[in-house]
Amino acid sequence: MTVVAGLLAWGVGHRPSGVAAVALTVLASQLAVGWSNDHLDAARDAAVGRTDKPVAAGAVSRRTVGLATRAAALATVVLAVTTTNRAAAPWAIVGLVSALLYNRPLKSTPVSVLPYAVSFGVLPAFVVLALPGAPAPPVWLVVAAALLGAGAHFANVLPDLADDARTGVRGLPHRLGATGSRAAAAGLLLAATVALVAGPPGPPSWAGMSAVATAAVVPPLAWYAGRGAGRAGDRGVAAFRAVLLVALIDVVLLVSSGPLV
Repeated sequence: MTVVAGLLAWGVGHRPSGVAAVALTVLASQLAVGWSNDHLDAARDAAVGRTDKPVAAGAVSRRTVGLATRAAALATVVLAVTTTNRAAAPWAIVGLVSALLYNRPLKSTPVSVLPYAVSFGVLPAFVVLALPGAPAPPVWLVVAAALLGAGAHFANVLPDLADDARTGVRGLPHRLGATGSRAAAAGLLLAATVALVAGPPGPPSWAGMSAVATAAVVPPLAWYAGRGAGRAGDRGVAAFRAVLLVALIDVVLLVSSGPLV
């Protein structure tokens, strides 16, 4: 997310100092969100043997991560307020608060997708408005980013549905199940791709149309090929990788959309 934000800032015309301000603010926000997740989910991560998680593995204390979360959240606000401007800073804060609300309490609710849509959607608004004198970002850009975030939520959960069920996580993907989550991820990312291709002025390029075709074809093919996998987790990983490819295409479209302001 930090790299995407920096590339988008460069793409809309920020000077190097502006790109750095945007990237550092987003980096601090991402650290706060990631550390908050590790802090809150320490017991669940330990229960399912997540040795890749430092808190669950005992490499760092839960208290230390909690303090680091607060420091990173404060740094996000300070950086947004002092290095951008009054038009942009509130959107960075909205994105942070939304993502933290996902970690608690929305992660296990039917509206678990909402923070992803909001936090992704406000990212281009923050980046564009941080450019001095810039008008509001185009609606298609914000909509595409929100759709990308919503699709990422369903894709991100796919490999962990079984572990989440064991630890009582009941977000929207868990309520829809593996089949429903795969369909939701594919549909949302296809919609994001269409928005990124059809939104900018002028006729869609051949590269854009190819991206739409890829988004429409690759996930179903990957899921069909993965039907023979022995475990549901393996099928979830295959689906996740297919959706990740579409998400990567969307990110390339997002940062290469040309002048936006």
